[in-house]
Amino acid sequence: MARKVMITCAVTGAIHTPSMSPYLPITASEIADAAIGAAEAGAALVHVHARNPVDGRPDQSPEAFEPFLKVIKQRTKAVINITTGGAPTMGIEERLRPCTTFKPEVASLNMGSMNFGLYPMLTRFKDFKHDWEEPYLAGSDDRIFRNTFKDIAGILTRCAENDTRFEIECYDIGHLYTLAHFAERGLVKPPFFVQSVFGILGGIGPHPEDVSHMKRTADRLFGKDYHWSVLGAGRHQLPIAAQAVAMGGNIRVGLEDSLWLGAGKMATSNADQVLKARQIIEGLGLEVATPDDAREMLQLKGADKVNF
Repeated sequence: MARKVMITCAVTGAIHTPSMSPYLPITASEIADAAIGAAEAGAALVHVHARNPVDGRPDQSPEAFEPFLKVIKQRTKAVINITTGGAPTMGIEERLRPCTTFKPEVASLNMGSMNFGLYPMLTRFKDFKHDWEEPYLAGSDDRIFRNTFKDIAGILTRCAENDTRFEIECYDIGHLYTLAHFAERGLVKPPFFVQSVFGILGGIGPHPEDVSHMKRTADRLFGKDYHWSVLGAGRHQLPIAAQAVAMGGNIRVGLEDSLWLGAGKMATSNADQVLKARQIIEGLGLEVATPDDAREMLQLKGADKVNF
């Protein structure tokens, strides 16, 4: 049988600002439509953030999530993955509220504190519709995304009570060792869903050797106890996806990670990128995993046990 490859689609995120693309989902209805379109194109999991519908700034209030969570669940079978990352400007309690409120099957979890440099985008984007956008990007040269050992332990403990499992986001090699540390403490159990992130300023780079090094290290630490997925930031999205699938991995795409479909070509929807990911998978003779496949692979509790 052909190996099944999971596609995750991260539909809006907190990196790009509304002025960067007219296709970035902002309102609850736009986020729902984007997630549904991604699922219809072949995404087994959809990773969601929320935004203020007026000016598009990241919004981690449960009230911002509730309208689109219910719609996505009603109209797709996709696994809904709620962020605990929110935005780098937010504190831990604010970032965790949607996950503790809605008790999803999967939540994202950054495996460490880090510099998170968005300011280089100011060389490419200069005209902004909203007054928060430019300072948000510029201020990232003096901003740390915080997830201390205590923070991570707290998230793991509080979400484990709801049988939520994690998309473990690893932006560098040290994050893999941090995951191994929490596995040793018994705070997170296999199978681990390791999402390796390449190309964010402050984390590991996007070179093919970086991708190989991440995979080798994860193999050594976790053996067969994990599923590996990758996301490449910006123009690195699809090349890194292709390399990872050939190495036995899974793919994450979406407008959170890249606004582009190819050189100089802006993606007009999240589904566009999912279809590109699907072409890579099927072109290698592999099979795109369904949501039910993903639930089995990741040993999830099921959509009937969430709180939305």
